[in-house]
Amino acid sequence: MIGAGRVAQVHLGNLKQMKDIKVKTICDIFAEDSWKERFSVENVTKEAADIFNDPEIDAVFICTPTDTHTDLTIQAANAGKHIFCEKPVGTEEASILDAYHAVLANNVKFQTGFNRRFDKSHEKVKLEAASQAIGERHILKITSRDPEPPNIDYVKRSGGIFMDMMIHDFDMARFMMDDEVEEVFTYGNSLVDPEIGAAGDVDTAIVSLKFKNGAMGVIDNSRKAVYGYDQRIEVFGEKGMLQSLNQPDYHVNRYTAQSVEAGTPKYFFLERYQDAFFNEEVAFFDSIRQDQPTKCSFKDGIMAIRIAEAAKKSLETGEKVAVNLEIK
Repeated sequence: MIGAGRVAQVHLGNLKQMKDIKVKTICDIFAEDSWKERFSVENVTKEAADIFNDPEIDAVFICTPTDTHTDLTIQAANAGKHIFCEKPVGTEEASILDAYHAVLANNVKFQTGFNRRFDKSHEKVKLEAASQAIGERHILKITSRDPEPPNIDYVKRSGGIFMDMMIHDFDMARFMMDDEVEEVFTYGNSLVDPEIGAAGDVDTAIVSLKFKNGAMGVIDNSRKAVYGYDQRIEVFGEKGMLQSLNQPDYHVNRYTAQSVEAGTPKYFFLERYQDAFFNEEVAFFDSIRQDQPTKCSFKDGIMAIRIAEAAKKSLETGEKVAVNLEIK
């Protein structure tokens, strides 16, 4: 495990539940010897090279800040380690492509950490849509709203709402529609927290998508939904519609003469996508054992970044922006 922050600890907790997986080493720049006992691992280190040089280690989880992902990916690939990398896969196009080619050249597995693909409800919508249950897909709608905005320090280093938050939705758009997004148009503003605007970002955004096959989509994001973590997906087609709705804390509705009440959505991503994190990890190890392609590839990571970059450019220019679909 490279990185020991919040998402790394989510992965670590899940891996500890897998009887046939051993987490041998944790690497983090703040690593302390006491972490061996804290995380129940054999080794802790501040040097990623200790992991890459260990012949007993088969795979690495890269859960460090985004600007380190490509360098660590190249080192891991050259060391023959299979790679699970949290999103985004990098920050600069040239270095991302260098990492991509290193993975191909060394014939190692690479999975991008878009956990929402592995949510059972979302996955059911995808399978139904792909089976032509609603015929040709015409319109996609994705709503993704956080319960509260992040702190400003995080905003300044996150890459912005399109790279940090909506990038999940860009991946889901390609996943749900089985097609590439070729053009985007963006509206955005700072309506939640003026400090986010002062930091050069927006906290509320709507992006319109045009797919290669002519289908259309719309994604809306907000950094603050007072009622909880709002996660909804709708796929509309010629023969009907499919929806994946919010998961409330409880599935009981109360009807009276005065009102109708239901449970609020789960509070945040750790609660909402707890099972999805576990499922994506199982899928990663299955791809290694079975020597099959990963279910969320390096290409998927690259394309989500390119859509995010196009969305940001559209916001800045006020114009429609084409997405680069060619990977060389």
